[in-house]
Parts: sequence; structure tokens; C-alpha cells
Amino acid sequence: MTNAAAAASSGPPLKHTPIPVAALAFGAVLLAIGIVIIAGADYFTSNVPFVSSIIPWLGCIVALTGNVIVLRKLPFSMASIIVWIELLIGFALFCRLFNLQLDYVFSKAGVLIGWEVRDGFVQGALLTLFICAVSIALAMVIALVAALAKLFGGGGLHGLTTFYISFFRGTPLLLQVLIIYLGLPQIGWTISAIPAGIMALCLNYGAYMAEIFRSGIQAIGRGQWEASDALGLSRYRCLRHVILPQSMRLIVPATGNQFIMMLKDSALVSVMGVWELMYVARAIGRADFRYMEMLIAAAVIYWALSAILEVLQARLEVYYARDTKR
Repeated sequence: MTNAAAAASSGPPLKHTPIPVAALAFGAVLLAIGIVIIAGADYFTSNVPFVSSIIPWLGCIVALTGNVIVLRKLPFSMASIIVWIELLIGFALFCRLFNLQLDYVFSKAGVLIGWEVRDGFVQGALLTLFICAVSIALAMVIALVAALAKLFGGGGLHGLTTFYISFFRGTPLLLQVLIIYLGLPQIGWTISAIPAGIMALCLNYGAYMAEIFRSGIQAIGRGQWEASDALGLSRYRCLRHVILPQSMRLIVPATGNQFIMMLKDSALVSVMGVWELMYVARAIGRADFRYMEMLIAAAVIYWALSAILEVLQARLEVYYARDTKR
């Protein structure tokens, strides 16, 4: 193959767009000017009273314009990282408005996380993770059984599963928690708080995830079933070895989102007096009159746990989608 043919077969050369330095410099200057105006708003207010209401807004507009110019001229990944950093700084400044006592927050961090045991069991974030892990495991079993019953069961199983899915998707989770915890004892079935919370969560999320499993199984082409029949595989072996492994790449992203949602919805079990993260934050904040410190600390812990779960979800998605990559 000649050099010309090799060059033609390899396609056009990649072009690296240079970063426009002049535009970046201009945007950076505008951003700096806006920050200076905002920082010196008190000086302008005291020395030039008639522009006191204009100066802060002017500084914000100038800084925002410069920031937009800089971000538009930067590479995609760099711009995304900078936006994250800016928003984190903005969140920190927002929290600073409440005059938070950081020493107090750090002194209670162990209780919020759950290093201390209460009544012989974990509490705080560890209890939240325990409730979510058990609930999501049970919910996946319920969802798989309900999805298979809806797809391959007779009319009776189809009616049973559709009623279950409709009821638990159509009523609030808090109502289900209260019915299980407060209603069942009236008919002689008393359940303690933590099992009641786990039961409500797994039943509620099992209904949602049943539709996720159903759609994932139905997304696999009919040809896969026909090929399995031609090979003499039973329906069970076909489902286990052919259909489910392929459908997992569709099921995992939605299931991961459900787990992250459950992590936050588990705060509803605090109405039963369960010492999970939200209940601990409220109890400590109420006792010491430090509501904002505890609530913001709980928010940060929830956020950190959700971020960890997002990373794990991304790794699972890559794992189950490995066969689709060439």
C-alpha cells in the first residue's frame, strides 16, 4: 500500500482546536473585576450611597459574564471541573451564612456516622445503609418474581402482580410505613420499627423495580428465545443464561437510581423513632439548639453516600456493557 493510500484509509487527521488565549484573558479580567466589585460593595455603599442597590448586582453580572466567557472557551472536561469547584465554593459560602459552629459539627460527626451503638444496634448513617441494603436486596427478589409472574404467569398471577404494582406505586411511601407500623398491630401483628421500615421500603421499591425488570427482559429480542429453543434449552435455562445476562445492562442503571432514591427515602422511617441518620440529626439539633449544623451535616453525609453509590453504579454499568463494546 502506498503512502497516499495509507493516508486515505486512515481518515482525515485529527484537529486539535487551540484554546483562544485572548478570549480567556478577557473573560478572566471580567471575572476578576466582578469579584472586586462584589468584595468592595460595602465601600461603595458607604461612599456612594445612591448606587448602593446597583453595585452588588453589577458585580454579579460582570463576574457571571466573565465566567461564561471563560467556560465557553475551555475544553469540556476542564470546564465541567471548574463548574463543580465553583458550585462547591458557592455551597460553602451559603452554609457560612448560618454562622455554623464547625467544631460542634465535628464533635457530633461520629454520632451521625454511627460509630456509637444505641440499644445494642448501630445508628446514624450506618443504620441507614443497613436498612437500604436489606431493603434493596429484598426489593430485587420481589421485583424479579413479580416481573416473571407478570410476563409468564397465567391470568391469576398477572392480576395479582398488577394489583400489587398498582397499589404500592399509587400510594405514598409514608402512608405504607404508617399502615405497616401502626395498622397491623390492630389486627394482632406487631412489628418493630426497623423491620416495619424495611418491609415498607422493599414492598414499595419492589413494585417500581418490577416494571424495570419487566421492561429489561422484554427488550431482549424474540430471536434469543427462538435460538435457545433450537438449542434445546428450557425456558428457565434460557432466562438464566441468555436473557437475564443481556438484560442486566438495561436493568442496572435504573436499579442503581432506585437504590440512591431509597437512600434518601429511608429518612421516612424516622417517623417511627428509628435512629437512622435523619432522626439522629434532628434529635441532636433539637437538644442542643443547633438545627442547621446537624441538618447541613446530614445533607453532606447523604450526598457523600449518594456519590459513592453513583461511582459503584457506573462501574456496574461498564461491567455489564463490556460485551457490547467492540
